[in-house]
Amino acid sequence: MPSSPATPASPASPTRRTLLRTAAAASTLTTAAAALPAHPAQAAPRPSRGTELILLGTSGGPVPMHGRAGIASALVVDGRVHLVDCGPGTFGRYAQAWLTAGQLASVFVTHLHSDHLSDLYALLWLRFGGFQPLEGPVDVYGPGSAGNLPAVWPKGRPVRTVCPSEPAPGIEDLIAGHIAATAYDVNVRMRSEGWPDIRTLVRPHDVRFPLPEGAGPRKLMAPSMEPFEVMRDDRVRVTAVLVDHPPVFPSFAYRFDTADGSVVFSGDTAPCANVVRLARGADMLVHEVMDLDTLALGGLRPAQLRHMEISHTDATRVGPLAERAGVGTLVLSHLVPGATNIVSDATWHTKASKGYSGRVIVGTDLARLPVGSRRT
Repeated sequence: MPSSPATPASPASPTRRTLLRTAAAASTLTTAAAALPAHPAQAAPRPSRGTELILLGTSGGPVPMHGRAGIASALVVDGRVHLVDCGPGTFGRYAQAWLTAGQLASVFVTHLHSDHLSDLYALLWLRFGGFQPLEGPVDVYGPGSAGNLPAVWPKGRPVRTVCPSEPAPGIEDLIAGHIAATAYDVNVRMRSEGWPDIRTLVRPHDVRFPLPEGAGPRKLMAPSMEPFEVMRDDRVRVTAVLVDHPPVFPSFAYRFDTADGSVVFSGDTAPCANVVRLARGADMLVHEVMDLDTLALGGLRPAQLRHMEISHTDATRVGPLAERAGVGTLVLSHLVPGATNIVSDATWHTKASKGYSGRVIVGTDLARLPVGSRRT
């Protein structure tokens, strides 16, 4: 059933037109991170068995927006947490969801845009020692290097490169760079407070996979491919495919298969046949959405609108994709624009339901969604 509409703005609030223009001008991926709700009086129960999806943040883009934090999801499997993306606000939302650092088992980064990893190192760095620290090595999976970026981008515009020797570092180099940059704090805490060596608690992995013919940063972003395995343990198997998010390469969607069911995260992508293949028969598909009509009203330039159109999925196009995949529940996340006082949950629900016969859930921060029925 449709989610409740968002509370309307007060008479003193800016006009809808002003809000739209603010959202559009702030970023081509307008977005998320809002006032944090108060903690409940008691900690939420943590089931020791079963699988639960917790939507930590549900807005897209790096710029803060009213009502939603940046993109991040936690799949909790038998008490162990697997994070998918760590956008702005994840550090706080993780604690608000009553998740502990000791539960964190792994992190999966869909792609190396700032709004998907801005809180990644903060979460690890601020919790590797001290009170309620990481209890074991945390495996961090994400794209490897895309190699040398094009010399001209786009159409003859000269390219400026921040670091010519490493124009496209992958997740392993990113984590190593963070640790090197924060060495003073880490070294001092190891000496003064007895914190462990952070390098023993964080294990980054560039995701390596069979590259489909024609795929690459200057070629096809997501040619047809079979899903490949990223990780497997005694509770979960994770597979992935390339998705269509130009100009970013590689950019992944992930599927988690557990004893309770399957959950797929699209990452950022235009409508993509690889996502349909990966999500075939899954219990839940967590898919990004944008409202292109609203972005157009907000004053985006034609080139910006074209970028959004080829890199993201309009809400009216996600329903047929979920129908083709045969998923039981479609969960909308990475909403653009993410502000709850610009596009209502009811509007998102109506648009995404077209062409889809399953259940649609409009993602809200800290929503908890059980997967399957295995419980103790």
